[in-house]
Amino acid sequence: MNVTSATDATSNTSSTTGSSSTTSSNSVDYNTFLQLLIAEMKNQDPTNPMDTSQYMSQFAQLSTVEQATLTNSKLDSLLSSQALTQADGLIGRNVSFTDTTGAAVTGKIASVSINSDGSVATLEDGTKIAVGPGLTLS
Repeated sequence: MNVTSATDATSNTSSTTGSSSTTSSNSVDYNTFLQLLIAEMKNQDPTNPMDTSQYMSQFAQLSTVEQATLTNSKLDSLLSSQALTQADGLIGRNVSFTDTTGAAVTGKIASVSINSDGSVATLEDGTKIAVGPGLTLS
């Protein structure tokens, strides 16, 4: 039986050519984990089988990571919903603020857009302002 080393020159060339065809995802889902586990079980040394405590530890770690990912996804949804609710409450309200020239500006909010940088309110006259510190709502 011929076994090549992980650092063998032929192994390195095949892995570098194979890396260009891999997917861009760095995450491992349950299916990938199970496929790796089955491959590990098929190829394990019969005189030194895989430790079941290691298997359970790996499975528990994967489960924890997946639950954290799901929690983050749900938190993102909750934050988006909260931002939309807050934006809805701003429409039609009067706002006053000091612009960059130092002049006091007052107007009525016509619409609010939410992007990755935060919320931007558009006044009835077309002026756009970032919703944040320095605004007075009435």
